[in-house]
Amino acid sequence: MDEKLARLSLNQRTIKSWSVPEAVEGCVRAGVPGIGLWREEVADVGLETAARLVRDAGLQVTSLCRGGFFPAATEEARAGRAADNRAAVDECVALGTDVLILVCGGMVGDLDRSREQVAEGIADLAPYAGERGVRLAIEALHPMYCADRSVIVTLSQALDLAERFPAEQVGVVVDTFHQWWDPDVAAEIARAGAGGRLLGYQVCDWLDPLPDVLLGRGLPGDGTVDFAAFGRWMEAAGYDGAIEVEIFNAELWARDGDEVLLDVRDRFLTHVV
Repeated sequence: MDEKLARLSLNQRTIKSWSVPEAVEGCVRAGVPGIGLWREEVADVGLETAARLVRDAGLQVTSLCRGGFFPAATEEARAGRAADNRAAVDECVALGTDVLILVCGGMVGDLDRSREQVAEGIADLAPYAGERGVRLAIEALHPMYCADRSVIVTLSQALDLAERFPAEQVGVVVDTFHQWWDPDVAAEIARAGAGGRLLGYQVCDWLDPLPDVLLGRGLPGDGTVDFAAFGRWMEAAGYDGAIEVEIFNAELWARDGDEVLLDVRDRFLTHVV
């Protein structure tokens, strides 16, 4: 296998129409060695079945998405989310991945209190994850998602939070869609690498104009992201792991999955590595 291609992972949400069996088969056909799974699709086919499929195919499960969504209006709701996050950790173990992506959750009332609830939720979850060999990868989302998806909106914020906990329990994932605009991103990637907290790298492009707030992400090369610069920063920080292509795009989702995956592979080799 091409050394560069060996780092490619298909985030399952890039081809939303594919079930876990279809995504596994598609990766095998295209020679893509890694896959990032989503809990909803894993639940659809069953955890044991999903684990067997990826294991038998020889695929590396590079992450499971997602845990988090910690802020809640009531103690009962927070307890329910805590239980669900522990279940997500257990699913990681069954699937053979040590990275659980955390989308921390949006505002519930007060912004500062929502951020405190994120920290409290991670403090509750991190020891449980660490005991099971799973690392929590905080994903800072673009600030436009602060109200509804994540009150953690910069890599600096994510690292400030992660550094409250042992590096073997909590780190960060770098996502070009969410962080391409940040003037401090190079320094923060270096900081994450120095602390042993770079747990993942996800790529897609920022389209201009943005066609949709959620479903308008682009294939690498179609937008404004400087992937060469991100590659240099990640390499300098010591990251040599899998690179997930994660694209939410309604037009892409309407296309044939095998054709999309071939495009993903081509753009990855042309623009990302």
